[in-house]
Amino acid sequence: MWYATITDTVAPSYLHATAAGASAELAATRKIAKYDHLLASYHFVPIALIETLGPINDSGLDLIKELDKRLTLNTGDIRETSFLFQRLSTSIQRFNAVAFRGTFAEDDWGLSRRG
Repeated sequence: MWYATITDTVAPSYLHATAAGASAELAATRKIAKYDHLLASYHFVPIALIETLGPINDSGLDLIKELDKRLTLNTGDIRETSFLFQRLSTSIQRFNAVAFRGTFAEDDWGLSRRG
């Protein structure tokens, strides 16, 4: 089982861990603690991505590399790593767009609530 989480390095809870990859590792550690009760029954790998800066936690990166190996063996296409990272990048960009839009009041977009 894997769990993906996106962190924001400028969020107050991560400001102290803004060194390269430190906030990703912190987020991964927090997810392991949160789902500690599952560790006895499942192999749990958190994948912590950094919203805009790019680092991924070590265990998450190891899982992505393993997925890449298996995808490449299955498809024979050596570009699988590139495709996988492109999908992750697209997901992060979508998350950023939603988060950015969420910072505006509904009226800022000229929208009105319809009841």
